Amino acid sequence: MPTERIAFAGHDGGQLAARLDLPQGPLVATAIFAHCFTCGKDIPAARRIAARLAALGIAVLRFDFTGLGHSDGEFANTSFTSNVDDLIAAHRYLSENNKTPSLIIGHSLGGAAVLKAAAALDSIKAVVTIGAPFDPGHVTHNFAQALPEIKSRGVAEVSLGGRPFQISKAFVDDVAQTELEESVANLNAALLVLHAPLDDIVGIENAGQIFSAAKHPKSFITLDGADHLVSAAADAEYVASLIATWSARYLDIARPAPPPGAPEGVLRVAEADPKGFLTDITSGEGHHLVADEPLAYGGTNKGLSPYGLLSAGLGACTSMTIRMYARRKGWPLDQVCVDVNHDKVHAQDAETGVGDKIDTWRRRITLTGSLDTEQRQRLLAIADKCPVHRTLERSSTVITELVNP
Repeated sequence: MPTERIAFAGHDGGQLAARLDLPQGPLVATAIFAHCFTCGKDIPAARRIAARLAALGIAVLRFDFTGLGHSDGEFANTSFTSNVDDLIAAHRYLSENNKTPSLIIGHSLGGAAVLKAAAALDSIKAVVTIGAPFDPGHVTHNFAQALPEIKSRGVAEVSLGGRPFQISKAFVDDVAQTELEESVANLNAALLVLHAPLDDIVGIENAGQIFSAAKHPKSFITLDGADHLVSAAADAEYVASLIATWSARYLDIARPAPPPGAPEGVLRVAEADPKGFLTDITSGEGHHLVADEPLAYGGTNKGLSPYGLLSAGLGACTSMTIRMYARRKGWPLDQVCVDVNHDKVHAQDAETGVGDKIDTWRRRITLTGSLDTEQRQRLLAIADKCPVHRTLERSSTVITELVNP
């Protein structure tokens, strides 16, 4: 995943440190990701979600709010309102650089901020919250013991996540005075609410309040088993896949044209998990799927294996070829079902030394419809004319070249 380190002016003119995660292939949409309270752009959940969305063609800008991470400013001088203004500044930066965002995602207090900011951003078509509070003032429970000191002295140092932060009375007053109900009710965008039932930082009742306040189109999905920070890689990948699938219905995604001379586009395979075998597969036509290996071979079993994909290609081509012939003949074929078995074990491929006939695919074809015996036998014969079948039976040439990143 190509990542650009950039900086842009925040709400007060200070430079905000950011990363723009870009697709390896064509850009189909742009998103902004707002991190949780006192977190940063580089927390595992933000990185994983941005990586999965980038693999699907969606660029993601994630940045440190003023006074956090590598951004300028003092955290003690910030507020919920300044976070909202930083989001608006991020939107302005992307728009000025020909990447106007149409999707905005917020985690925890960042989720509350995107709900507030989205009302001022006409280009936003889809809003996603992850573990977000309905009342921004909810965040003060993280330092409730320090509230008396903050109110009397105007500021106090508190420990959050093992790190010291200066919390000001202005911040406490700002979150206490901020209400989201009107902003949520007036969202001019589709809303996806994601929340873990066992979230012990922001209770799931907040998700119910956000969902109830919003008008349609809106969706609510629980993240069973996830924690507030979505710290598990599998949970982050699940969240990313949900966001990508859901948002595609609402974003104005212009699919790129296939390259000249490649009617079906160029197929790109990009590694998604260097520690395992999870792989993203995208085509020039905008289609996406994943490949993986079974658990027994060190994979995570989140997608078909390479040989599974090869078998799927054979089965799909067989079905299409039969359907095309029956349609041309006007025969009463209601449905084609093709079961494909491949008898080779992956781990033994390089060790067998058996020769040309190492692979055997077995197809079991079921034809449903009022077909007579002659028609069924003819369609069975047509199956052998499937182009993928022919490719597998004859010798092929694979030309490989190394290109610079």
